[in-house]
Amino acid sequence: MQDDVSLLPGASGAAIARPQAAVIDDPQRAALLTARMEHIPFCRWHMRARIVMGSATFLDAFDALSLAFVLPILVRLWGLSPLDIGWLIAASYIGQLAGALLFSALAEARGRVPSAALATAIMSIMSLGCALAGNLPMLFACRLLQGIGVGGEMPVAAAYISEFSRAKGRGRFFLLYEMIFPIGLMAAGQIGTVLVPLLGWKTMFLIGGIPGLIIAVLVMRLPESPRWLIARGRLDEAQTIIEAGEASARRKHPDFRPLAVAPAAALAPLPPGAANPGQRSRWAELLRRPYRSRTLVAWALWACAFFVANSLNNWMPTLYHTVYGLELGDALRAASMTNVAQVALLLVCAFCVDRVGRRNWTLASFLVGAGLLAALAFGGTGSLTEVIVLATLSYGVVGSVNAVLYLYTPEIYPTRMRAIGTGLATSWLRLASAVGPALVGLMVGQHGIASVFAMFAGVAVVGALAATRMIETRGRQLEDIAR
Repeated sequence: MQDDVSLLPGASGAAIARPQAAVIDDPQRAALLTARMEHIPFCRWHMRARIVMGSATFLDAFDALSLAFVLPILVRLWGLSPLDIGWLIAASYIGQLAGALLFSALAEARGRVPSAALATAIMSIMSLGCALAGNLPMLFACRLLQGIGVGGEMPVAAAYISEFSRAKGRGRFFLLYEMIFPIGLMAAGQIGTVLVPLLGWKTMFLIGGIPGLIIAVLVMRLPESPRWLIARGRLDEAQTIIEAGEASARRKHPDFRPLAVAPAAALAPLPPGAANPGQRSRWAELLRRPYRSRTLVAWALWACAFFVANSLNNWMPTLYHTVYGLELGDALRAASMTNVAQVALLLVCAFCVDRVGRRNWTLASFLVGAGLLAALAFGGTGSLTEVIVLATLSYGVVGSVNAVLYLYTPEIYPTRMRAIGTGLATSWLRLASAVGPALVGLMVGQHGIASVFAMFAGVAVVGALAATRMIETRGRQLEDIAR
């Protein structure tokens, strides 16, 4: 093992090279590298990762929602039935289910960066394919394949950003990145509202596809996650990337000095698998102790939150247009307000979650969302104004849970299984998001819109019950949570 050389302040305050112990075994060196990474203050090194990966996540959101603002036109153009609409919405989520599983496994084996870049390329290429589709079967197939990329990008990106974050302020750092997802949804709403009536439905897919190819190249040029490299035993590569982060921090913070010796806490007994960095995780380990309870709670939270949020997001433009008789432009503008509400609430969440905690925010959001949806179900559907206000607020509140889950889920697993844990959890959102719109299409025709909101309220209550079993992760280093 080569000597580990760190920078220490000299007598004059200048940084000088000073060797550590001649031989450091791998667990100690891994702990030192992790501690050095935690010691780096926020700088351009972090910002670049957040902006580039955030750009891919922005397009992920845009591509996921683009169909919602195309459907009102396709209903008339292709004569789609409510069941056709439900299955067309579900197609993307079926693909996302496969993509979440495939790319999270790929991210554990080959790295976060190449996996995220490939997923971004797939969703962008297939967005262009959607623009060329001329009938329902072709569009269904393209959305199905596009969903593989959409579903693969988010869990890998979430693991990557989480692993770049420090324990202190990780909630704010991550959620300011995660805000780009609802901003992408909001952009899809605003762009769809303006351009679809003017330029046609294919515009949405062209906008989602062309920039994505450029962003895929930029993602590929990001540094790999040092935590993933450490977990794989590639300590020299991790050290090179961490040293680049330290150099970036010195440029922004002249008084910064890289950490020379790991704190005692970082050298405490490591979590399972850390002593053997090359050890690989298997899917079944998620359902074994000590992760089984964490996993089952996370799955329930993901299923409940996205069953409600994505069903609302995808169906509201069509409901406003077909059930309440709004003109196309008015229907799209009314629906786009849900994403504006989500961005506003998520901004509040970003600056509160490290004080309030992941568990308390999630529990309160589910309960408030359930109340708003219940108000819609029992007397609120007769007035269009009430529907717009209550549906917008309920989506904003429950939508903030979606972002918190992208923060929380990578935190509860060790590095060697962070991507597969997050990927499998997000597969439940894909399943719920596929089932939800299909159920809405069935229930609207047979039982009316009030029954839909009653169903959403009941699911939100189940989510609140699951939230009571969350562990609190705020302010804790990722390696400590995994112990």
